[in-house]
Amino acid sequence: MKDILQELEQRRHEARLGGGQARIDAQHAKGKLTARERIELLLDEGSFEEYDMFVTHRCTDFGMAAAKPRGDGVVTGWGTVNGRMVYVFSQDFTVLGGSVSETHAAKICKIMDMAMQNGAPVIGINDSGGARIQEGVSSLAAYGEVFQRNIEASGVVPQISLIMGPCAGGAVYSPAMTDFIFMVKDSSYMFVTGPDVVKTVTNEQVTAEELGGATTHTRKSSVADGAFENDVEALAEVRRLIDFLPLSNREKPPVRPFYDDPNRIEESLDTLIPDNPNKPYDMKELILKVADEADFYEIQEDFAKNIITGFIRLEGQTVGVVANQPMMLAGVLDIDSARKAARFVRFCDCFEIPILTLVDVPGFLPGVTQEYNGVIKHGAKLLFAYGEATVPKVTVITRKAYGGAYVVMSSKHLRGDINYAWPTSEIAVMGAKGATEILYRSELGDADKIAARTKDYETAFANPFVAAERGFIDEVIQPRSTRKRICRAFAQLRSKRKQMPWKKHDNIPL
Repeated sequence: MKDILQELEQRRHEARLGGGQARIDAQHAKGKLTARERIELLLDEGSFEEYDMFVTHRCTDFGMAAAKPRGDGVVTGWGTVNGRMVYVFSQDFTVLGGSVSETHAAKICKIMDMAMQNGAPVIGINDSGGARIQEGVSSLAAYGEVFQRNIEASGVVPQISLIMGPCAGGAVYSPAMTDFIFMVKDSSYMFVTGPDVVKTVTNEQVTAEELGGATTHTRKSSVADGAFENDVEALAEVRRLIDFLPLSNREKPPVRPFYDDPNRIEESLDTLIPDNPNKPYDMKELILKVADEADFYEIQEDFAKNIITGFIRLEGQTVGVVANQPMMLAGVLDIDSARKAARFVRFCDCFEIPILTLVDVPGFLPGVTQEYNGVIKHGAKLLFAYGEATVPKVTVITRKAYGGAYVVMSSKHLRGDINYAWPTSEIAVMGAKGATEILYRSELGDADKIAARTKDYETAFANPFVAAERGFIDEVIQPRSTRKRICRAFAQLRSKRKQMPWKKHDNIPL
């Protein structure tokens, strides 16, 4: 018996060593943690239960029969984050470059199946050289099995991807189908074809970092949701994100203790909106002053900065926030901001997270580039996302809400539940100056007349009261009472039940 126990411990020790001490040292030299170190930092201490530690590949070609490392390049299992269950897989770059084989993928598929069955998030830590060439089509088939699990799990359990090394070729499509992607600056990259192929095919000279690094994907492509300085920071931020999310679509997000009075009056908000309607202000100030303990978890902070998305808590309960940002492009909607916000709204709706929308939008960004790149279709994504969302929706218009952009931003017409406006808001087809120049085109030569007409238009329409008279705005509220009013609104909506007409699935304008 003693010998068997000793053998078990020896086999476990070998499995934990992965590709050996020399390769572990090489991983550390690059500023990267090992697969197991990452799991230890991500999960609560002592909570990790590992599966398939002794699995080995079955390939016999190209001399592979002589090297069968235990675990086959990926560590899988489950544990807890702040006491709540999650499933995790972590690719081990020290074992055959973390390459994906048939058995490697089968391990991942097993925990994804368990996650869907048992209702818990899946966190994937990606650090892989891609498909294992020695296995040929078997490796590609294995990727396909993982992709299918990603698709089936979408909207069932939250899926989070951490890119902590290379992720190239077909491997990128698994993270791409997950809900959130986080990257590490200078040590992770994602691309379908690498710099060498790009140079051969298009003759473009580009580095791996420029082509698919963290900065590229958080600022230009919007593939990633956040970029962090190192592995430790990225893992800590994922722990923080998990706290905002439900375990599955069968559960509500967790309710955390809060020490911030829901009836708190914030008098500084009465002067947030500048007297000059063209002067910007920081919408994040409003978000922080409304949130419990000023805690805001922003998503895609570096992309499409004219719209803000992220999570706050109100009375301890998770709420998704979508807000126009007047500090960037005056808060207009464009292709990038519409895509960013639509994706976020759909995630919230999948997992029963209520949505707070803060509106200061002068319209859609005009221009040839926008039209040629399909602003009509991309803008419709946000419209569609809000219209199909059945979660509680509360909207506050702080200043401008013009034209189609007013309708798109969770208006009453898209089944917004509670729609508030500040007295500083202007709800109209367009700005007073533009409207006057169209309505009184014949008087354009007379500056005084146009100025008077503009003033009359502002008095009649550049306010929230016309919309309030028609019931499109439920109440014009004092800015200082915004937190109190939205907390009460969401409290009222906690028992909301609404269903869309039966369909197999919708056909969102992609």
